[in-house]
Amino acid sequence: MRGRGGTDTVVAMPALVSGEAVQLDLRHATFASRGVAMAIDVTVQLTLLGTLLAVLFSALPALDPAAHAAISLLLVILVMIALPVLVETLTRGRSLGKAIMGLRVLRDDGGTISGRHALVRGLAGFFLDFWVLGFFGAVALVTSLASPAGKRAGDHLAGTIVVRERLAPVVAAAGSNPRGRADWTRTVDLTDVGPALHQSAQQFLARRDSFSVAARDRIAADLAASLLKRTGATPPAGLPDEDVISDLVAERRARLARPRSQAAPAPRSGGPASDDPWAAPPR
Repeated sequence: MRGRGGTDTVVAMPALVSGEAVQLDLRHATFASRGVAMAIDVTVQLTLLGTLLAVLFSALPALDPAAHAAISLLLVILVMIALPVLVETLTRGRSLGKAIMGLRVLRDDGGTISGRHALVRGLAGFFLDFWVLGFFGAVALVTSLASPAGKRAGDHLAGTIVVRERLAPVVAAAGSNPRGRADWTRTVDLTDVGPALHQSAQQFLARRDSFSVAARDRIAADLAASLLKRTGATPPAGLPDEDVISDLVAERRARLARPRSQAAPAPRSGGPASDDPWAAPPR
């Protein structure tokens, strides 16, 4: 909406801000979408747990009650805690339910979560938010409704936020770059640019015409500085900030389109070849 003096004013939930003080154009997941994702995950977990327990009791009928109880407790821990933590770690913040609903867990600064974040969320979810002390989700419900960003207790403890990842109309419009692929970006290493910062750059390119001149210049300067800090790249002298952003986004698109056989080696670790489209191509 248009505020006084012609400036652009957006009424929305609290914005996500990166570690470089760049406002990220990501949307917090709604309570309803998180609830549906959680219901999907819990249904899968309980189905798996019930199947394993049924197999256990039918395959080992001679076990004494204490052994049954111990093995059952172990299965509960594996299915309800270890499995969700492993899945969120390997998928960088997604579970089956979140994937279906188009959600992802990120750090508060918009970065990708690590195994530590997933572990804290998993333990807090089982013991505090939902099952042991959570009164079957009552604690998660209260904390989510009390938080402007919809955070449950596990998110507060882990320093994470759940965001909507599917913003297809905005992202699709950001792909065009009338300048084409720039020569200066062809050997740039983009592996340190997180998905949140990249998505913010795409969305800025798609929406820049809707900003006032002052807001457009300020956001472009912040984003360009953040991208150059993460990449260590040096653009041509005098290149406008918007062209810096556009060139780096176009470079990623070009690397995504290259054949898998041309995947770049990991330039910083010296390890095996990488399929990461942000990685610099072979020279």
